[in-house]
Amino acid sequence: MNRRKFLRNAGIIISGMETLGSLKKFAEAFPVNDKIMPVIFVGHGSPMNGIQDNAYSRTWKEWSKIIPQPDAVVCISAHWLTSGTYVTAMDKPKTIHDFGGFPDELFKVQYPAYGNPKLAAEIKNNIAKTSVGLDHDWGLDHGCWTILRHMYPDANIPVLQLSIDYAKPAAWHFALAIELKLLRKKNILIIGSGNMVHNLGKIAWNKPEGFAFDWAAEMNHTFKKLIDQRNFQSLFDYEINGPSWKLAIPTPDHYYPLIYTLGLTDTKDSFRFYNDSVTMGSISMTSVIAAR
Repeated sequence: MNRRKFLRNAGIIISGMETLGSLKKFAEAFPVNDKIMPVIFVGHGSPMNGIQDNAYSRTWKEWSKIIPQPDAVVCISAHWLTSGTYVTAMDKPKTIHDFGGFPDELFKVQYPAYGNPKLAAEIKNNIAKTSVGLDHDWGLDHGCWTILRHMYPDANIPVLQLSIDYAKPAAWHFALAIELKLLRKKNILIIGSGNMVHNLGKIAWNKPEGFAFDWAAEMNHTFKKLIDQRNFQSLFDYEINGPSWKLAIPTPDHYYPLIYTLGLTDTKDSFRFYNDSVTMGSISMTSVIAAR
Protein backbone atom coordinates (compact mmCIF):
# COMPACT_ATOMS: atom_id res chain seq x y z
CA MET A 1 0.00 0.00 0.00
CA ASN A 2 2.89 2.38 -0.56
CA ARG A 3 4.72 4.16 -3.34
CA ARG A 4 7.59 1.68 -3.40
CA LYS A 5 5.28 -1.30 -3.76
CA PHE A 6 3.40 0.39 -6.58
CA LEU A 7 6.50 1.36 -8.51
CA ARG A 8 8.02 -2.09 -8.10
CA ASN A 9 4.92 -3.85 -9.42
CA ALA A 10 3.35 -1.42 -11.87
CA GLY A 11 5.84 -2.15 -14.62
CA ILE A 12 4.40 -5.63 -15.14
CA ILE A 13 0.70 -4.65 -15.07
CA ILE A 14 -0.34 -4.09 -18.67
CA SER A 15 -3.79 -4.04 -20.24
CA GLY A 16 -5.88 -2.65 -23.07
CA MET A 17 -3.01 -1.13 -25.03
CA GLU A 18 -2.40 -1.01 -28.76
CA THR A 19 -0.29 -3.78 -30.24
CA LEU A 20 3.13 -3.06 -31.63
CA GLY A 21 1.58 -3.61 -35.04
CA SER A 22 -0.10 -0.25 -34.59
CA LEU A 23 3.33 1.35 -34.80
CA LYS A 24 3.37 0.37 -38.46
CA LYS A 25 0.10 2.27 -38.82
CA PHE A 26 1.76 5.22 -37.11
CA ALA A 27 4.58 5.18 -39.65
CA GLU A 28 2.08 5.02 -42.50
CA ALA A 29 -0.06 7.79 -41.02
CA PHE A 30 2.92 10.08 -40.45
CA PRO A 31 5.32 10.01 -43.38
CA VAL A 32 8.71 11.16 -42.17
CA ASN A 33 9.07 14.92 -42.33
CA ASP A 34 12.78 15.55 -42.10
CA LYS A 35 12.22 19.28 -41.57
CA ILE A 36 10.47 19.10 -38.20
CA MET A 37 10.86 16.55 -35.42
CA PRO A 38 7.87 14.86 -33.77
CA VAL A 39 7.11 15.56 -30.10
CA ILE A 40 6.41 12.85 -27.51
CA PHE A 41 4.64 12.64 -24.19
CA VAL A 42 5.50 9.38 -22.42
CA GLY A 43 3.54 7.79 -19.63
CA HIS A 44 6.60 6.44 -17.85
CA GLY A 45 5.15 4.62 -14.84
CA SER A 46 7.43 2.49 -12.69
CA PRO A 47 11.23 2.81 -12.84
CA MET A 48 11.21 -0.96 -13.39
CA ASN A 49 10.05 -0.29 -16.95
CA GLY A 50 13.61 0.88 -17.53
CA ILE A 51 14.96 -2.66 -17.22
CA GLN A 52 11.94 -4.81 -18.08
CA ASP A 53 11.01 -6.17 -21.49
CA ASN A 54 7.28 -5.46 -21.53
CA ALA A 55 4.67 -3.89 -23.79
CA TYR A 56 5.57 -0.40 -22.62
CA SER A 57 9.30 -0.71 -23.18
CA ARG A 58 8.88 -2.52 -26.48
CA THR A 59 6.75 0.36 -27.74
CA TRP A 60 9.42 2.87 -26.71
CA LYS A 61 12.03 0.78 -28.52
CA GLU A 62 9.95 0.72 -31.69
CA TRP A 63 9.55 4.49 -31.68
CA SER A 64 13.25 4.94 -32.34
CA LYS A 65 12.86 2.96 -35.57
CA ILE A 66 10.17 5.33 -36.82
CA ILE A 67 11.32 8.73 -35.61
CA PRO A 68 14.28 10.28 -37.45
CA GLN A 69 17.42 10.04 -35.34
CA PRO A 70 17.76 13.35 -33.48
CA ASP A 71 20.92 15.34 -32.93
CA ALA A 72 19.93 15.74 -29.26
CA VAL A 73 17.10 15.00 -26.86
CA VAL A 74 15.55 17.48 -24.43
CA CYS A 75 13.45 15.83 -21.71
CA ILE A 76 10.95 17.51 -19.40
CA SER A 77 10.55 15.02 -16.54
CA ALA A 78 7.99 14.97 -13.74
CA HIS A 79 10.88 14.27 -11.38
CA TRP A 80 12.82 17.53 -11.72
CA LEU A 81 10.76 20.15 -9.93
CA THR A 82 12.42 23.45 -9.13
CA SER A 83 11.84 27.03 -8.09
CA GLY A 84 12.64 28.75 -11.37
CA THR A 85 13.53 27.11 -14.68
CA TYR A 86 16.82 25.33 -15.35
CA VAL A 87 18.43 23.31 -18.10
CA THR A 88 21.25 20.82 -17.60
CA ALA A 89 24.46 22.24 -19.06
CA MET A 90 27.18 19.75 -18.15
CA ASP A 91 29.25 17.69 -20.58
CA LYS A 92 28.49 14.39 -18.86
CA PRO A 93 25.20 14.28 -16.92
CA LYS A 94 25.08 11.66 -14.18
CA THR A 95 22.46 8.91 -14.00
CA ILE A 96 20.16 9.69 -11.07
CA HIS A 97 18.51 6.85 -9.15
CA ASP A 98 15.78 8.93 -7.56
CA PHE A 99 13.79 6.12 -5.96
CA GLY A 100 14.09 3.46 -3.26
CA GLY A 101 13.10 -0.10 -2.50
CA PHE A 102 14.02 -1.63 -5.85
CA PRO A 103 16.30 -4.48 -6.95
CA ASP A 104 20.03 -3.82 -7.08
CA GLU A 105 19.86 -4.39 -10.84
CA LEU A 106 17.97 -1.13 -11.25
CA PHE A 107 20.44 0.87 -9.16
CA LYS A 108 23.33 -0.46 -11.22
CA VAL A 109 21.95 1.00 -14.43
CA GLN A 110 23.98 3.80 -15.94
CA TYR A 111 22.94 5.81 -18.97
CA PRO A 112 26.18 7.52 -20.05
CA ALA A 113 24.81 9.92 -22.66
CA TYR A 114 26.73 13.14 -23.14
CA GLY A 115 25.19 16.52 -22.51
CA ASN A 116 25.34 19.49 -24.85
CA PRO A 117 26.37 22.74 -23.13
CA LYS A 118 26.10 24.67 -26.40
CA LEU A 119 22.47 23.63 -26.85
CA ALA A 120 21.76 24.43 -23.20
CA ALA A 121 23.07 27.97 -23.73
CA GLU A 122 20.94 28.30 -26.87
CA ILE A 123 17.83 27.27 -24.94
CA LYS A 124 18.63 29.78 -22.22
CA ASN A 125 19.16 32.58 -24.72
CA ASN A 126 16.04 31.83 -26.76
CA ILE A 127 13.56 31.79 -23.88
CA ALA A 128 12.22 35.26 -23.14
CA LYS A 129 9.39 34.31 -20.80
CA THR A 130 11.67 33.64 -17.85
CA SER A 131 15.30 33.54 -16.86
CA VAL A 132 16.71 30.05 -17.43
CA GLY A 133 19.55 28.88 -15.24
CA LEU A 134 22.35 26.63 -16.50
CA ASP A 135 22.49 23.67 -14.13
CA HIS A 136 25.61 21.57 -13.49
CA ASP A 137 24.33 19.46 -10.59
CA TRP A 138 21.24 17.50 -11.67
CA GLY A 139 21.71 14.94 -14.44
CA LEU A 140 19.25 12.42 -15.92
CA ASP A 141 16.52 11.19 -13.59
CA HIS A 142 14.42 8.06 -14.03
CA GLY A 143 11.67 9.94 -15.86
CA CYS A 144 14.28 10.41 -18.58
CA TRP A 145 16.74 7.51 -18.69
CA THR A 146 14.23 4.69 -18.21
CA ILE A 147 12.68 5.71 -21.53
CA LEU A 148 15.85 6.56 -23.43
CA ARG A 149 17.75 3.39 -22.63
CA HIS A 150 15.07 1.55 -24.64
CA MET A 151 14.87 4.11 -27.44
CA TYR A 152 18.60 4.72 -27.74
CA PRO A 153 20.38 1.91 -25.86
CA ASP A 154 23.82 2.98 -27.08
CA ALA A 155 23.44 6.33 -25.29
CA ASN A 156 24.98 7.92 -28.38
CA ILE A 157 22.70 10.97 -28.54
CA PRO A 158 23.28 13.99 -26.25
CA VAL A 159 20.56 14.46 -23.63
CA LEU A 160 19.49 17.54 -21.67
CA GLN A 161 16.74 17.98 -19.09
CA LEU A 162 14.59 21.07 -18.64
CA SER A 163 13.19 21.53 -15.14
CA ILE A 164 9.59 22.30 -14.18
CA ASP A 165 9.02 25.47 -12.16
CA TYR A 166 6.50 23.97 -9.75
CA ALA A 167 5.11 27.31 -8.62
CA LYS A 168 3.75 28.16 -12.06
CA PRO A 169 0.32 27.18 -13.49
CA ALA A 170 -0.35 24.99 -16.50
CA ALA A 171 -0.94 27.87 -18.93
CA TRP A 172 2.45 29.34 -18.00
CA HIS A 173 4.21 26.09 -18.86
CA PHE A 174 2.31 25.89 -22.15
CA ALA A 175 3.47 29.39 -23.08
CA LEU A 176 7.06 28.53 -22.20
CA ALA A 177 6.88 25.44 -24.41
CA ILE A 178 5.84 27.59 -27.37
CA GLU A 179 9.24 29.28 -27.14
CA LEU A 180 10.91 25.90 -27.58
CA LYS A 181 9.18 25.07 -30.88
CA LEU A 182 12.15 26.22 -32.92
CA LEU A 183 14.12 23.24 -31.61
CA ARG A 184 11.85 20.90 -33.56
CA LYS A 185 13.22 22.44 -36.76
CA LYS A 186 16.78 21.84 -35.56
CA ASN A 187 16.43 18.05 -35.34
CA ILE A 188 15.96 18.09 -31.57
CA LEU A 189 13.57 15.53 -30.06
CA ILE A 190 11.63 16.90 -27.09
CA ILE A 191 10.05 14.41 -24.69
CA GLY A 192 7.64 15.13 -21.85
CA SER A 193 7.71 12.31 -19.30
CA GLY A 194 5.00 11.86 -16.66
CA ASN A 195 1.51 10.30 -16.47
CA MET A 196 -1.83 11.86 -17.42
CA VAL A 197 -3.63 10.11 -14.56
CA HIS A 198 -1.34 9.74 -11.55
CA ASN A 199 -2.80 9.08 -8.12
CA LEU A 200 -0.56 6.87 -5.99
CA GLY A 201 -2.86 7.31 -3.01
CA LYS A 202 -5.66 5.45 -4.79
CA ILE A 203 -3.66 2.45 -6.03
CA ALA A 204 -5.84 -0.69 -6.29
CA TRP A 205 -3.45 -3.19 -4.69
CA ASN A 206 -5.87 -6.13 -4.55
CA LYS A 207 -7.53 -5.80 -7.95
CA PRO A 208 -6.67 -7.91 -11.02
CA GLU A 209 -4.37 -6.71 -13.78
CA GLY A 210 -6.05 -4.25 -16.09
CA PHE A 211 -8.39 -2.88 -13.45
CA ALA A 212 -9.20 0.82 -13.76
CA PHE A 213 -11.35 2.88 -11.46
CA ASP A 214 -14.26 4.39 -13.37
CA TRP A 215 -12.95 7.91 -12.83
CA ALA A 216 -9.47 6.94 -14.07
CA ALA A 217 -10.83 5.31 -17.24
CA GLU A 218 -13.11 8.31 -17.75
CA MET A 219 -10.23 10.77 -17.39
CA ASN A 220 -7.92 8.77 -19.64
CA HIS A 221 -10.62 9.03 -22.32
CA THR A 222 -11.29 12.71 -21.57
CA PHE A 223 -7.63 13.65 -21.89
CA LYS A 224 -7.38 11.97 -25.28
CA LYS A 225 -10.55 13.65 -26.52
CA LEU A 226 -9.45 17.12 -25.42
CA ILE A 227 -6.02 16.63 -26.97
CA ASP A 228 -7.53 15.55 -30.28
CA GLN A 229 -9.84 18.59 -30.18
CA ARG A 230 -6.93 20.85 -29.22
CA ASN A 231 -9.11 22.06 -26.35
CA PHE A 232 -6.11 23.02 -24.30
CA GLN A 233 -7.94 25.59 -22.17
CA SER A 234 -9.89 22.79 -20.51
CA LEU A 235 -6.59 21.07 -19.77
CA PHE A 236 -5.26 24.27 -18.19
CA ASP A 237 -8.35 24.47 -15.96
CA TYR A 238 -7.84 21.03 -14.40
CA GLU A 239 -8.15 22.41 -10.84
CA ILE A 240 -11.75 23.58 -11.34
CA ASN A 241 -13.07 20.89 -13.68
CA GLY A 242 -14.66 18.59 -11.12
CA PRO A 243 -14.00 15.62 -8.81
CA SER A 244 -12.70 13.18 -11.45
CA TRP A 245 -10.07 15.71 -12.47
CA LYS A 246 -9.00 16.17 -8.86
CA LEU A 247 -8.63 12.41 -8.48
CA ALA A 248 -6.63 12.15 -11.71
CA ILE A 249 -4.35 15.09 -10.86
CA PRO A 250 -4.01 15.37 -7.07
CA THR A 251 -0.69 17.10 -7.74
CA PRO A 252 0.42 18.41 -11.16
CA ASP A 253 4.01 17.12 -11.21
CA HIS A 254 3.25 14.23 -13.60
CA TYR A 255 0.72 16.31 -15.55
CA TYR A 256 2.85 19.30 -16.49
CA PRO A 257 5.10 17.35 -18.91
CA LEU A 258 1.97 16.72 -21.02
CA ILE A 259 1.29 20.46 -21.08
CA TYR A 260 4.82 21.09 -22.40
CA THR A 261 4.33 18.53 -25.13
CA LEU A 262 1.09 20.15 -26.27
CA GLY A 263 2.64 23.62 -26.23
CA LEU A 264 5.23 22.38 -28.71
CA THR A 265 2.59 21.47 -31.29
CA ASP A 266 0.50 23.44 -33.75
CA THR A 267 -2.51 22.76 -35.97
CA LYS A 268 -0.38 21.01 -38.59
CA ASP A 269 0.39 18.21 -36.13
CA SER A 270 -1.72 15.10 -35.73
CA PHE A 271 -1.88 13.04 -32.54
CA ARG A 272 -1.54 9.28 -32.02
CA PHE A 273 -1.87 7.46 -28.70
CA TYR A 274 0.17 4.46 -27.54
CA ASN A 275 0.39 2.25 -24.44
CA ASP A 276 -3.21 3.38 -23.99
CA SER A 277 -4.08 1.83 -20.64
CA VAL A 278 -4.71 2.40 -16.95
CA THR A 279 -2.70 0.26 -14.55
CA MET A 280 -3.40 -0.60 -10.91
CA GLY A 281 -6.61 1.39 -10.96
CA SER A 282 -5.25 4.93 -10.95
CA ILE A 283 -2.17 5.30 -13.20
CA SER A 284 -2.51 6.01 -16.92
CA MET A 285 0.37 4.81 -19.08
CA THR A 286 -1.06 6.50 -22.18
CA SER A 287 1.53 8.17 -24.40
CA VAL A 288 1.10 10.70 -27.20
CA ILE A 289 3.09 11.38 -30.34
CA ALA A 290 2.46 14.59 -32.27
CA ALA A 291 3.87 14.67 -35.79
CA ARG A 292 3.34 16.24 -39.20
